Amino acid sequence: MDFHVSLAGRGDLSVRIYRQLRDAVLDGRLRAGERLPPTRELARRLAVSRNTVAVAYDRLTADGFLAGRVGAGTYVCAELPAPKPRNAPSVRGPQPTAVWRALPPPAAEVMAAPEFDFRVGIPDATLFPLETWRRLLARELRDTAGFAHYAEPGGHPGLRAAIARHVGVSRSVRAGADDVLVTQGAQQALDLLCRVLLEPGDRVAVEEPGYRMAKLLFASHGAEVVGVPVDGEGLDVAALSARTKLVYVTPSHQFPLGTPMSLARRTALLAWAERAGAVVVEDDYDSEFRFSDRPLEPLQSLDRDGRVAYVGSFSKTLLPMLRLGFVIAPASLRDALHHARQLSGWHGDLPAQAALARFVDEGLFARHLRRATKVYADRHERITTTLERVFTGRLSLVPSAAGLHLCALAEDGTEDGTDLEPIAARAREAGAAIQTLSDLCGGFPRQGVVLGYGSIASESIGAGLAVLDAAWGSA
Repeated sequence: MDFHVSLAGRGDLSVRIYRQLRDAVLDGRLRAGERLPPTRELARRLAVSRNTVAVAYDRLTADGFLAGRVGAGTYVCAELPAPKPRNAPSVRGPQPTAVWRALPPPAAEVMAAPEFDFRVGIPDATLFPLETWRRLLARELRDTAGFAHYAEPGGHPGLRAAIARHVGVSRSVRAGADDVLVTQGAQQALDLLCRVLLEPGDRVAVEEPGYRMAKLLFASHGAEVVGVPVDGEGLDVAALSARTKLVYVTPSHQFPLGTPMSLARRTALLAWAERAGAVVVEDDYDSEFRFSDRPLEPLQSLDRDGRVAYVGSFSKTLLPMLRLGFVIAPASLRDALHHARQLSGWHGDLPAQAALARFVDEGLFARHLRRATKVYADRHERITTTLERVFTGRLSLVPSAAGLHLCALAEDGTEDGTDLEPIAARAREAGAAIQTLSDLCGGFPRQGVVLGYGSIASESIGAGLAVLDAAWGSA
């Protein structure tokens, strides 16, 4: 492998080579079993004599850091202590601005899935038609000439057209291909909207409880983020301040409670936005999975004044790793959003965008949604039935007929009632990943659990909820 050795400074050359290779082994940059370049090759690259490098290698071998294999070369010794972590960076180094210092540290994702995975926002990867996706992606990657240049920031033209058709048919969203801007997930769509709409100090209203990552993003742009309570009909429009510049809502399946926003509340929000001159950001993140009832009209399709920016994502319907989403904004914001996309990242993964366009146009996406919806509907029903049977008097289900999670509130309904945090912690220790309302968003007077069913097999739901029941009984 290539390894950089600096010969700057004074002193014996072989000693400097020895120390740098030794340090690289100790801190893990050179791992056990890795092959080092031959002495002749490293000497040539460093413009020193071969003997200088050989002396350093011999010393490292004598100290137990390297081992020679006859006819195969020199390797890092396999029997070494675990690498030592590097020293923490100095606090006297460059510091971020006050906005970024105020944000909490990023949460570490747990890579190993628990035995009973009720985590929120994770789709079932086994439902994804991986072989079909590989075929489509391989077809696009063969056209290397088509991707040997920078593309327009709006995204792949075929995907923009496919998205416009899909949301037009499935959600009655009024948009053409030119109205669609492809992003790397919904989070980037929100970031672009912040860039073109907000200045430091502007007020942003969010649902309370609501999506924490959106709140943190708005705060990172210097906005004053204000929580607005949610009731059985959705966001309380009467609680909005006239100073509000932007309102972020999840009207189809409120996160995390799961209730849809009523039609009366939707029309009231649009009327308020027109009076206040505000923008409404509609995050329609998992409306595709609907198990009953006719879907309510999106805010975007009801909007007649150009006040709604419609945000969608394929992270829940396909896979989060694809990082594909979109925003459909009023025409007055189109040029600014394209500029922001170009300046912040130019464009995303074009082969993946082209493959997704074919996936949608060939009817494969609709087929996948129908299949996945049946599976998720069964899991939704199993959780609902078990909660109503086993947890009566302890948890009360929040009505929900869509999405990949449901919420249940503690029956006592007060801050002084049952503390669900230690119960959820005991369940997690026993193998059931249970998230509480305060885990996900905080700032809500009711205690409750939020149960995702995208990543747990249907036949494991009963056993997983039995773990929660046992943890509750031991409280």
